[in-house]
Amino acid sequence: MMIQLITTAHSVEQAEALIMAGADRLVVGETTFALRHKGDWSLSAVREVTALAHRYGKEVTVAVNNMMHNDQIESLPDYLAELKNIGIDSVTAGDPGAIRLIRNANIPYWYDAQTLVTSARQIQFWAKREAIGAVVAREVTLTELEQIQRQLGLPVEVQVYGPTCIHHSKRPLLTNYFNEIGRPDSGKQREYYMSEPNDVASRYPIYEDANGTHIFSEDLTLMGKLPELFRNGLHTWKLDGWHAGDRFVDIVGLFSQARSHLLNTKFDRVEMERRLAELQPEQFRLGTGLMLRNPEEIK
Repeated sequence: MMIQLITTAHSVEQAEALIMAGADRLVVGETTFALRHKGDWSLSAVREVTALAHRYGKEVTVAVNNMMHNDQIESLPDYLAELKNIGIDSVTAGDPGAIRLIRNANIPYWYDAQTLVTSARQIQFWAKREAIGAVVAREVTLTELEQIQRQLGLPVEVQVYGPTCIHHSKRPLLTNYFNEIGRPDSGKQREYYMSEPNDVASRYPIYEDANGTHIFSEDLTLMGKLPELFRNGLHTWKLDGWHAGDRFVDIVGLFSQARSHLLNTKFDRVEMERRLAELQPEQFRLGTGLMLRNPEEIK
């Protein structure tokens, strides 16, 4: 089975560079219907990036994975009709009401209900309702991911690089904080950081937008575990460039090279991890998060 590299993209220009670096599918979105997607992609930008990706034989997925309220659900059919007209390849969604509208619009979808997606049975439920794949909760360990994938006949996305959201509040926590300390300038659309009291080198980004406040982990990497993913049928690899900036294209290129080396039995874990560490922005540490923990520890 082909290994697919999925990447975020924050602009059309970056999208083309990511495709040239080896990305197979681009994920974009805007704050009304999507969570945590830099670039806030307008429909005209989605049209442009879709045409670009299709010229290269690649795909575009639009995130529709927000926690929907009445006003969003009411405006979603018109948005989906525009996406269908543009010719995007798929969407991600987890809200059952949104999924019903997506199916009515005849758009393929990946099931993505954030932290709720923790078992094969749940994914099987949505597979019977036309889901073409699933985005499993980032808190699920690699051991559990392998077990889930073995029970399914559709792909499970695994994040191999980038930060994960470890807290989301619908409240404007940054703005409230600045108001409390007498600084009325809003924290919205700006990124701040917090550290653990006993670990000043730790760096957890905090970001506020129209959907509330998001706290991210430091950057996850599964570069050293790619052979295990491959052996266990986990062939859908997601890379998130939230922290990486201009280096993200090179990081995607490195994972693309790692994929080629795996397929040619030339993968050198030590060398690949060394090269990734050189590309990683200095202010963000690399780690494996919860992925390599014993599932019993997480529970």
